[in-house]
Amino acid sequence: MTKETVPGVFKRTVEKYQDRVALRIKKYGIWHDISWKEYYIRAKYIGSALATMGLEKGQCVSIIGDNCSEWVIADLGIQCVGGVAVGIYSTNAAPQVEYTVDHSESVFLFAENEEQLDKWLHFRSRTPQLKKIIVWDLEGLRDYEDPMVMSFDELLEYGRKVCEEQPDLFETRLNQVQPDDLSVLIYTSGTTGPPKGAMLTHANVTWLSGALTKINPMWDKDEVMSFLPLCHIFERVFSVFGHITIGYVVNFIESPDTVTDNMREISPTVGYAVPRVWEKYASSIYIRMADADWVKRHIYNLCYTIGKKRAVIKMNYKPVPLYLELLYWIAYFSVFRKLKERLGFDRMRIAYSGAAPISEDVLLFFQSIGINMVEGYGQTEGSGVTCASRAGQVKFGTVGPPLPGTEVKIAEDGEILVKSPSVFKGYYRNPKATAETIIDGWLHSGDIGKLDEDGHLKITDRKKDIIVTAGGKNISPQYIENKLKASTYINDAIIIGDNRKYLAALIMIDEDTVVKYAQDHKIQFSTYGDLTQSEEIRQLIQSEIDEVNKTLSRVEQPKKFAILPKKLYVEDGEVTPTMKVKRSFVHKTFSGLIEAMY
Repeated sequence: MTKETVPGVFKRTVEKYQDRVALRIKKYGIWHDISWKEYYIRAKYIGSALATMGLEKGQCVSIIGDNCSEWVIADLGIQCVGGVAVGIYSTNAAPQVEYTVDHSESVFLFAENEEQLDKWLHFRSRTPQLKKIIVWDLEGLRDYEDPMVMSFDELLEYGRKVCEEQPDLFETRLNQVQPDDLSVLIYTSGTTGPPKGAMLTHANVTWLSGALTKINPMWDKDEVMSFLPLCHIFERVFSVFGHITIGYVVNFIESPDTVTDNMREISPTVGYAVPRVWEKYASSIYIRMADADWVKRHIYNLCYTIGKKRAVIKMNYKPVPLYLELLYWIAYFSVFRKLKERLGFDRMRIAYSGAAPISEDVLLFFQSIGINMVEGYGQTEGSGVTCASRAGQVKFGTVGPPLPGTEVKIAEDGEILVKSPSVFKGYYRNPKATAETIIDGWLHSGDIGKLDEDGHLKITDRKKDIIVTAGGKNISPQYIENKLKASTYINDAIIIGDNRKYLAALIMIDEDTVVKYAQDHKIQFSTYGDLTQSEEIRQLIQSEIDEVNKTLSRVEQPKKFAILPKKLYVEDGEVTPTMKVKRSFVHKTFSGLIEAMY
């Protein structure tokens, strides 16, 4: 197998597609297209400017901001001249930004706007290695002057002049990039402890994007919508690495608040999101149908029953009877097709859920209404994807088989071990953690799981999250939490019980559906906190837990629960940017609630 580089793949695709649309952005209500040729020219100007300003091969450059064309142009410009691109979550506070810039030894920092520039101002004196800060959105900064700060447009113009004076510089630097050189540093979200920088090589990410886009084929006429954080490997695979491999169009959302509106406008052919996003869509459909008149509600429920029956048969790898297939297509054309159009899913050929486990019930829901949703599994250290279900071959309770060319085996203690061309080089400046994670060529994932008779992987839990009760029973909290999260009224759940006599649950309610329930049942409340303390809402959640407990053994059943009195936010460090709850934070912050249950 020939190893490739990101610049090499990018250049080949540019030469193939030239004037075809590569990126689409919306400004002031109008969509603007950027061709492959223009994409390459801008990346060339950025890379040439940075090289002339002192960026040496192997040095890091940090980027902080929401998804936009400038983000990915900077990303590829950096990599094309041998630099290493380091994404930073736009929600990170100044100390977290400082940590990443300092730890990665970044020599340049791209910042979106005034808000992100302010973060740098908090630590500028402690990061003397930074040569320049480049800002692409100048709103509020038109009159700001600082010798360390320049605009994105100024950098482009400088790069244009460099290319005129040194026409061979960019191509020379591009050709010096080798497959085993670092492509990106991806800092893990840090659910426990400070983030670690995973070193992914050009060979890692180009191999992975090629393998992933083959198992569920993607085409150059496909369109995706970029809205998950670009510094996370999940979004980067689709918006950058898969994009330059296949040549499809990437559409950027206007802002994090316009995702649903932009979804309807763009109607992507391939969808991908974290479970929390798909759960929100499922909740919105539930609310919409609950508000519909009796006739529409009855028709929808009948069609959904047909779709669900068909999906269960298909997901258990059994042939669907002809009569049921005919009934399903009647249901599809009368109800599901219109529903998909209203959501912006009408062109969606396949939808991926990844970055965290998704409830089987949510997966079944989307399969039932005609959305071909599959689950993928992986981690940053494996370039994002290790296993993925194939379209039409989704199997209950599994994340599908490994990608072709990837080996997965289960260690004696149940840990999932991975060997693949996508396995990372190690953690940046952390040989101890690297040695603990890669042993004899196998990536130790930290997840517990098993392979079934068809070679599909089933994830049981995170190794460090396994609960051992006072009675010595080993409990997998993730399994129970996923069952609870299947409730339309429960957004998230954390199972407690390590060294305890019984299990308990911390519940985060789904605000939209619980507010709807409160309104329908004349329950008075004025704040979110009031809602969580309402006795009627407690009874509602208790009834949902009782239903889940019927499917669990006695030792797995949560005996008590508490509703968290506040919403959890990324900005407060309570959840990761991919919406995974930070267990250590919750255990510490809500220790009083936990102790009250015991």
